Formats: sequence, C-alpha cells, structure tokens
Amino acid sequence: MTQSSAAYLIRGARIAGGEPADILIRDGAVAEVGPRISAADAAVVDAAGLVALPGLVDLHTHLREPGREDAETVAGGARAAAAGGYTAVHAMANTDPVADTAGVVEQVWRLGRESGHCDVQPVGAVTRGLGGVQLAELGAMADSAAGVRVFSDDGRCVSDALLMRRALEYVKAFDGVVAQHAQEPRLTENAQMNEGVVSDRLGLAGWPAVAEEAVIARDCLLTEHVGSRLHVCHVSTKGSVQILRWAKSRGCDVTAEVTPHHLLLTDDLAESYDPAYKVNPPLRTAEDVHALREGLADGTVDIVATDHAPHPAEAKETEWATAAMGMLGLETALSVVQHTMVDTGLLDWAQLAHRMSALPARIGRLAGHGRPIAPGEPANVTLYDADTASEIDPAALVSKSANTPYRGMRLPGRIQATFLRGIPTVLDGKIK
Repeated sequence: MTQSSAAYLIRGARIAGGEPADILIRDGAVAEVGPRISAADAAVVDAAGLVALPGLVDLHTHLREPGREDAETVAGGARAAAAGGYTAVHAMANTDPVADTAGVVEQVWRLGRESGHCDVQPVGAVTRGLGGVQLAELGAMADSAAGVRVFSDDGRCVSDALLMRRALEYVKAFDGVVAQHAQEPRLTENAQMNEGVVSDRLGLAGWPAVAEEAVIARDCLLTEHVGSRLHVCHVSTKGSVQILRWAKSRGCDVTAEVTPHHLLLTDDLAESYDPAYKVNPPLRTAEDVHALREGLADGTVDIVATDHAPHPAEAKETEWATAAMGMLGLETALSVVQHTMVDTGLLDWAQLAHRMSALPARIGRLAGHGRPIAPGEPANVTLYDADTASEIDPAALVSKSANTPYRGMRLPGRIQATFLRGIPTVLDGKIK
C-alpha cells in the first residue's frame, strides 16, 4: 500500500451513530471534528448517511504465517482485516513454527508492519510448541520489538492447573494477560459438534458445554488467587456467561470474548453435514445464542473477537469427520454484530464501538488504537454503510481462503472506508 500524507475531509458522518459531523484528518491524526469544516487542501470523502467508528480491533485472529501460507498470509490477512473495517488485529500463536520465541513473534510483527493495511500484534504462546508441558519464553517475547502482552495456546487448552497458575503469575510482571482456550481435553476427545439433541440424532460425538465451563470456573478462581489478568477466548455457552457473571461479581480481573458466529449460528446447521459449520468451540443451541447476546449487551462478555480461521479448500471440502475446524470472520464481523445486536436493539453504535474497538485495544494494551474520533487522536477510522444489505459471496472475499459460514446469506452493512493513521486502506469500498 502506498503511504500518503494527504489530508482528508470526511463530510457528514454519524460518529458512533450520533448527529452528522465533518472529520478533518491531517498528518495521521484527527485535526478537527464539527459542522461545516473548511479545508481547501483536503480530499473530500462524502460520508452522508454513513456511521463513523473508531478503527476496529480484533483480539483473536489466525493469520497462519509462518507455515500455512496456503491458507492465509500476514499481508493477505491484513488486507482482509482492512476490508472488514479493522485497523489492528492480534495474530494467534498456532503457526508453524509456533510463535513461542522472540524471534518468531518479531517475524510476524515485521510482516505486519510491511503490509501497511493493518497493525498486526503477535500473540505469544503460553507453552513451548503449544505442548502444555513447559512455559514458553514469555519474558523474552514481552521484551522483544513486538512487545507481546497477550499469551495464548489457542486451539489447545492450558489444561494443567499448575502450569496455568505459573503462567498467570509470570505475566503479572509486565502487565500481560493469558487468553485461555477453555476446553477440557478429556471431555472432548473425538468430539465433532455440540453435545445435545442434534448430535444424538446425527450420531456425531458430542462436545459438552461443561468442558468449556469447568475450565473457565477453574481459571477464574486461579486468577483471583494470583491477582493476575485472565481473558477467556470464544465463550459459547449459557453456563459460561453465568460463571463469568459470578466471577466478575467477586472482583476477578477476567474479560471474555464472543465470536460473531456464536452470536448468530446454531448447532442445527450441522444437520447439513456441511463442514463450513464445523468450528471450535462448536456452534451451540438457540438458548446459548440468546444468553451470549444478553451477556454481550450487559457487559458480562466484554468484546467481540472474530476467531478468523482460514483454511484451504481441501481442508474444508471433505467429509465432516475429517474436515478442519474454523471459519472466516474478519470481513463479515461488523455485519453480523449489526444484525444480531444493533438491529435487535441490544446495543447502540457507541456501545458497539466500545466492544469492537476500545475494549479489545485496552485488553491487549495496544497503544494508539481504540481511541475516540476526536481532535488529537490517531486517525484510525472506519466508515460504514449500515443501510445497505448484500448476499455473502465467498469468491468476493479478500481473504485467501473462502470458508465462510455465511455463504448465500443476506447481511446488512458495507465498509466504505478504513483509515489507518490517516492513510486510507479502503476507499469507496475498495482495498487500496
């Protein structure tokens, strides 16, 4: 992407859904916000009717590089992120080699900087090789150029209670956070989908809700005991929301995320045997979806994170039992959240901005992101047409992979522009 120091005057945008205002961007920052701004040297962007949001921040993205560039690359994933309105993403550690050393996280960080479309902040592994046996080089990754503050073995659970305690103790020294993939492995051996009526009918091995809930309860108690920070990845059950509510009432320093697909899709989609709907944790019941929406609305669940998990066609276009788990999420997240949370009246646009920009940046200790659209702040801005709806076409997605669960679904919204520190990465709905 070509760098530019041009000034931009965004006219008539509704900042976080409020009254229309102009936004003047100059030298990478918001220079002025107000009605009828004049700036003869600025390129004008007509934003009448558009919602202006702080650039979105994703705490949970799989970019696959190094090692699985056939599915996604850092540069390609950054482009997909920009297309979805994101200005920063956290890249998970389950690459090949695993991001468990300062060298690997710095490689991912530099690739992100070179891409220019989105800031890419590496997530470091909690354990060496995601093996769950020995802590990784947490301090070295924190002290590296990448400045890692989020650590996760996502894709695998840190199931050993003593090891989890040690990780929570270690990250306190540099204000880090352990992001747990809550899945008790002995309760989910060979599991294929949510355990319940549908799995019984289909004869597929079930994935019980308690496998998630038991780990969350244990880790909330551990983080309270240690006095550290815990983040729970991709919460998916009603019981998990209840446990988080209880833990927060005790003063535990715990945050949690929900994915767009867990806010919308349910386990009955597995009846199609279409691996597009196979994901970890699995799609749950309508009752779980309702609880997740309510938990996000009342703040029990803090943020939305995509768990963007690209896979090449051969990993998904196969029988259910052998198909890879995971779904694309970056380019459709805002549309799904609008559909499930804003259009239903559960969140307004300002609350959405808090959960998809400000809080993710705060949890990840990511400076310069999640800031309000106000004079003096970095010009990380997303312009969104909430009134347009379109059918999701996998072939039209920017991601290198096409494993979206929303194929053929009509969803609201379209990203019209994304600015990263005043530089357009998307303009007029097109990647720059």
